[in-house]
Amino acid sequence: MLVSGCAFVQPLGSSDMTTVLIGGGWADASVYEPFLRAAGTNASIACLIVDEGDGAEYFERFATHLATVAPVRALPVLVGVEGGRFDPSALAGADGLLVCGGLTPAYASVLAPAAAAVRDWLAAGRPYAGMSAGAAVAAARAVVGGYLWQGRVVCPPDTAEDLDELTVVAGLGLVPFAVDVHAAQWGTLGRLTTAVSAGLVGWGVGLDEDTALVLDGDTPAAVIGRGAVHVVRPAENGVGVVDVPAGGSVTLR
Repeated sequence: MLVSGCAFVQPLGSSDMTTVLIGGGWADASVYEPFLRAAGTNASIACLIVDEGDGAEYFERFATHLATVAPVRALPVLVGVEGGRFDPSALAGADGLLVCGGLTPAYASVLAPAAAAVRDWLAAGRPYAGMSAGAAVAAARAVVGGYLWQGRVVCPPDTAEDLDELTVVAGLGLVPFAVDVHAAQWGTLGRLTTAVSAGLVGWGVGLDEDTALVLDGDTPAAVIGRGAVHVVRPAENGVGVVDVPAGGSVTLR
């Protein structure tokens, strides 16, 4: 088990900041609508991808997906998976940041060293969207993978993100809760409940695919899309889980 502590930092100077956390999936592009609306008309969107060899093709898929929602200019920001470094200057000229999906530990490794610069950039009121790995690393304490806790299997091994032990590392510090993704589809909710019950994270949300949690600087946060958000909080003798389907809201306290 690996735990790297990181306190939540409130980076936003404007209550107009929009953060959209998407649990993965490609069936419902409308979950990007609040993000693109916040970015503005004909916005330029930086699409950050940790490139595992197919980065250019993956970027084109995202660019096409976003264009079905609103006219945008997608800008590729590709970072090599092996020792790649993210230079925040690559965001110059963009109106919003989309951190895409892929190997979650690699995204955390690339982004954590630049977390303060990313927060500063977003603090001007620019919106953030994270899809799958991009949602997980938005947390201050990011659950990035693993399927074992103290010798016990807590989620399917094929969802482990190339890690054995449940692993929590420093993330971007944009939201005050941990995030796990593909919750219903991949069975990852057990990993998140374990992280909360073990005290590795304070509390968390599990996101189904084609489902988003939309934070606009105020509480509660809206749930949109086709699935549900699963809110996990500490409780006597374990944790409590509340499922909030699309159309509902989550109080972020």
